[in-house]
Amino acid sequence: MAEKIFMKGCEAVAETAVRAGCRFFAGYPITPQNDVPEYFARRMPEVNGVFIQGESEVASSNMAYGAAAAGVRSMTSSSSCGISLKSEAISWMAGANLPVVIANFQRGGPGIGTIQPAQQDYLQATHASGNGGFRMLVLSPMNLQEAVDMTWQAFELADKYSKPVMLLMDGFTGTMMEPVELPEPLSEEEVAAIRASKTWAARGKHGGPQHKVMCGPGLDTRISQEQMNERDAELYESWKTTEVEYEDYMTGDAEIVLTAYGITGRIAKSAVKLLRAEGIRAGLIRPKKVYPFPDAAYEKLPLEKLRGIVSAEMSIPAQFAEDVERVVHGRTRIVTALSSGGEVLDRAAILDAARSLMK
Repeated sequence: MAEKIFMKGCEAVAETAVRAGCRFFAGYPITPQNDVPEYFARRMPEVNGVFIQGESEVASSNMAYGAAAAGVRSMTSSSSCGISLKSEAISWMAGANLPVVIANFQRGGPGIGTIQPAQQDYLQATHASGNGGFRMLVLSPMNLQEAVDMTWQAFELADKYSKPVMLLMDGFTGTMMEPVELPEPLSEEEVAAIRASKTWAARGKHGGPQHKVMCGPGLDTRISQEQMNERDAELYESWKTTEVEYEDYMTGDAEIVLTAYGITGRIAKSAVKLLRAEGIRAGLIRPKKVYPFPDAAYEKLPLEKLRGIVSAEMSIPAQFAEDVERVVHGRTRIVTALSSGGEVLDRAAILDAARSLMK
């Protein structure tokens, strides 16, 4: 059995990225994810990688674009308002079909907000990460082992689809510490092979064909912008079948279903056990990928027979709940348990909301 290491969330994500073959990171300091660039600054020289602290979030995100265009597994991270500054570059990554991993350790908002944990960037991550209507796969862990596993998965998915992928965390999972089992690192030969497989990458002619990575139709000049959009739309639609991922916990006989994602999903899961001890048959649906949203997880519930659904999140007004309501479409009652602005959701709020449905 692999050894478990006690690590902080930000550092576990950064170390996993290095082990997954990330050899370029550009970022800019912002609480609560400062430990990510700090860790990369120490670690990248040890693997002949490159760390750059850009002069801004805008600069660092465009640097990640450039490294990805050269075929290097690249990453950038920030928190909330910092991700907003990166949104233009993320749009360009999507338009140029570039695989980049972006980590958002959410903090309170709107605007500069607070430095404490929140989940107030859900709609930004899943519906409007930038202009042009593109979509990204968005992974959201509830604990640090999932953060490790999903970071590795994010690099694999980014290369599989040649698209940016987001890891949606929060200040809680970024700064807490837990034991994690880290994956075995890729060898330098494996890292080189991944880069060499990207025959489209811009690495200079060297006597060969010219390579041009651009935002728009890209390498194939025979395709129009509309045709590119149509091709991407087909890809996004396919994700609804191939990339849906969620946890279904004790819903088989449930009369009440709790639903939440990320750190709130962890809090809600513990509430299920307490409600069961009270005689309330509770279950949980927790999206692991919040995009694409797991519609099927809710569709298969006996919605007309449920007492209701408790949708929990650290956002006021609710954002995640909008997707839940879209799928449920009035077929059962939905109540919310919410907090925001850096206030971690108290499990008691979820319990009270569930009990109210039983009255």
